[in-house]
Amino acid sequence: MGFIDLVVTLSFLFWLFVLLNPKLRKNRLWSATVTPLASIIGSGYLVSAPLMYFVLGDYAFLGMLGIVVLAYLVGEAIRFNILKAEPLLYGRYRFEGQGFLLELERLSSLVLAFAYMIAVAFYLRLLSAFIFSGFFERNPFLESLLSSALVLFIGVSGFLRGLDFLEFLEKYAVALNLSTIGAFLTGLLVYDLKHFSFTGVVKPLTFESLRVLAGVLLIVQGFETSKYLWEKYTPEERVKSMKLAQIISGFIYVSFMLLVTPLFKKIHETGLDETAIIALASALSVVMGWLIRVGPLMSQFSASVADTVGAGGLLARETRGRISSRTGYLLVSLVALVLIWSTNIFETIAYASKAFAFYYFLQNAVAWGVAYRLKEYKHLALFTFLAPVLLFITVFGKSAE
Repeated sequence: MGFIDLVVTLSFLFWLFVLLNPKLRKNRLWSATVTPLASIIGSGYLVSAPLMYFVLGDYAFLGMLGIVVLAYLVGEAIRFNILKAEPLLYGRYRFEGQGFLLELERLSSLVLAFAYMIAVAFYLRLLSAFIFSGFFERNPFLESLLSSALVLFIGVSGFLRGLDFLEFLEKYAVALNLSTIGAFLTGLLVYDLKHFSFTGVVKPLTFESLRVLAGVLLIVQGFETSKYLWEKYTPEERVKSMKLAQIISGFIYVSFMLLVTPLFKKIHETGLDETAIIALASALSVVMGWLIRVGPLMSQFSASVADTVGAGGLLARETRGRISSRTGYLLVSLVALVLIWSTNIFETIAYASKAFAFYYFLQNAVAWGVAYRLKEYKHLALFTFLAPVLLFITVFGKSAE
């Protein structure tokens, strides 16, 4: 076992010990933060590295920083809605334009449900790609077949049993995933202290690369789940959980993108591949190569389960029970099934990014209307800035292939 292997192993065990500590798991703020953090992280950091490098070369970390900052600003619109819009829209006091803003809020929930359907297809496509790339030879047909089997298993199980028996898989997914990330970042840092250098690949920022970056929004999506934790947490707790989740995930994404850049020279020019990170990890450490093969699998599956549950619940609530949650689970799986067979993984990222961008655009519109009514001019300026950016992502976001 080499020095980096030893460092990676010890780091993984350390973070696993910290994250499984009973005191941390019982902490109320951490409990509220786990849901959005799990949704943001998933294995997005794995697919983001080759994708961002494909678009920007050595300056990929700056592109990731821009996406993280944009996501935090969009999160501010949703946090504003939690603290200011919800009491105003659902309170007893009636005002002009309330009905329109309520319809925008309802429409945004339906758009989010559809976005979750696309995200389920993305998660399971990525899970299958990592299984075949890590343990077998890549086979697009068999990968799609495995993704289809998994999505049908989730949908049918949800329809018959309400997904209750799958929930135990989510309990340790975040701890396992964050421990893997912590180990990878530590290993990269140790490697870079001696070998850090840019690969020499620099690509100019063009309109086309901006379109691809717009299509990457899905990778940092997930913070909005804090908005829908109202049954257990106060508005202030939901806002704090979203901020903390975005800060932690933002640090992970930017530092990972910066630290992993020197390793790209170890990959031959074989084109964009969502599993290229496996080769990067294996080049760094044998232990890391196996952690990257195994660690993200449960994370992707649990994220698929979580988004299926979320989409089914939103459909049931916004259709006022005309579609039950269990029927919603089955509907989610059928839509995801169509996407699995009709798109590649980067197209799925772009489509989901468009859907989430439209959801954020609608949430931003609600926030703009409430800020205008409350004369919150600083927030009004921010929401005015975000509107065309989110509209651009919705209209022009595209896949990398």
